[in-house]
Amino acid sequence: MSAAEPLLAIDISAGYPGKPAVLDGVRFSMQPGEILGLIGESGSGKSTIALAVLRLLELRGGQVRGSICFCGRELMSAGARELRRVRGREIAVVLQSPVAALNPALRIETQLREAWRAHRGEPWRTGREHARRLLIRMGLAGDERFLRRYPRQLSVGQAQRVVIAMAVMHGPKLLIADEPTSALDPESASEILDLFRGLNREFGTAILYISHDLRSVDALCHRVAILQHGRLREHAPGQPASSSERRVPGDPRGPGGPPGSAPRITLDSREREKYVALPRIACNLTLTSSFIRRIPILPIISARTITGRKHEWKTCRPRTPSTG
Repeated sequence: MSAAEPLLAIDISAGYPGKPAVLDGVRFSMQPGEILGLIGESGSGKSTIALAVLRLLELRGGQVRGSICFCGRELMSAGARELRRVRGREIAVVLQSPVAALNPALRIETQLREAWRAHRGEPWRTGREHARRLLIRMGLAGDERFLRRYPRQLSVGQAQRVVIAMAVMHGPKLLIADEPTSALDPESASEILDLFRGLNREFGTAILYISHDLRSVDALCHRVAILQHGRLREHAPGQPASSSERRVPGDPRGPGGPPGSAPRITLDSREREKYVALPRIACNLTLTSSFIRRIPILPIISARTITGRKHEWKTCRPRTPSTG
């Protein structure tokens, strides 16, 4: 794969026989090391994209037409043996429900061992040490006692960390995370986002982050695409790759808008409860998507200074489409 070649480039339509198309001409690409956020309402086709990239939609009776090019290889024409090499080793997936992703009848070590043997020829004693280091990197114990646990003995957050450890065991180039934080409490969700950020920074893992949570997308992703009714409506820049490059909405140096587009208002704590925070990413989106339009009106909370009992906020609103 050349430096200018995208890691993943897809141009597909997908659906099920006798039913309306789920995806209609969905087209996008990802660069190595990029985190792309794919957002949309439930039923918009986000998870269908994840299954289509892995060529798993056919196993559920679906049909995919078009092109899925990964590292210069056309996966639509790949045989079963090549797809088995790609799945898990080069493209890994983290699903919404970690409890469903793990086998309840097998101990954690057994499931890690099976994941290791699927793509490695080295003995498990080598893989075991690698797996232990990964578990520790995920914030888990990684000791003998933990490895002997069953999934039912883990919290949902712990189970999700185990699933992530299994997904990155072989150092995939692309990690597909399909609603990975929706079943977690806010604190655990924040920690999982930190893990994804660390994997991207340390190993250069590209991540297709699928979610309907604008806040998590804004916190993690370099670029964002909106999916609506099976079609990509628009793209927008997200968080810059370097956190030092981040700009608040309305900052004349950044994407929030020109100087003067962020009027200042002052709210006390009671007045503040009347407003709902909309992530900064919406400032870079036009109002062509009903997913964005249906978010309650509000100031976008981007920066705060505390002065006594007062809170000062910078605000902006999503841009309206040009009519010129």
